[in-house]
Amino acid sequence: MGRPKTNDEAVRERLVVCAGELLATRPRESVTVRAVAAAAETSTTAVYSLFGGKDGLIGAVRDRAVVGLFREVSAVPASADPLADLYALAVAYRRWGCGHNHLYTVLFGGVQSFDPSGEVGAGDPIRPLLAAIDRAVTESVLAGEATSIALSIWAALHGVVTLELAGALDAATADSAFRSTVHATLRGWTTPAVFSSLRRAEAGP
Repeated sequence: MGRPKTNDEAVRERLVVCAGELLATRPRESVTVRAVAAAAETSTTAVYSLFGGKDGLIGAVRDRAVVGLFREVSAVPASADPLADLYALAVAYRRWGCGHNHLYTVLFGGVQSFDPSGEVGAGDPIRPLLAAIDRAVTESVLAGEATSIALSIWAALHGVVTLELAGALDAATADSAFRSTVHATLRGWTTPAVFSSLRRAEAGP
């Protein structure tokens, strides 16, 4: 059993959760300290004493989203097949997004900008994807510049997951769209030899 939370920790948790829900469903400018405090059934003073204000609270929500997604994708084990590993990372990304709708929306809805050309920190969710892409390029499975490949994969993933979270796709359609989109995106970056091999395998005997 874990250590029981102190009152401050419990209030902090409620504030982060409520802020995440509000940020995911309202324009950022309308998410005031007063609104978050009311949703968390606490005082505005708690927001300032625990986070220093609205910006600190939004930063805490963002950090929770980044840490959660990084933990999910970094838990994917490496195998001997770089393409299988990239697909597994895509599955982990989708699983986290569908399991943390509000945090996903906050992370990719404006609070956190995606910069594939920027410096990748040790806990950046893009790091495991870039590492897998680098290995695939080194092993002549993929051809291209790693950040361009990562952005292409992320754009495809984000599109499918966003549609799924919005309820635009039923479960069966979402599963099918996810598989076909990820496979097509990865295949598009493969080297000619790997591309031909995949096409032959898809065609069957």
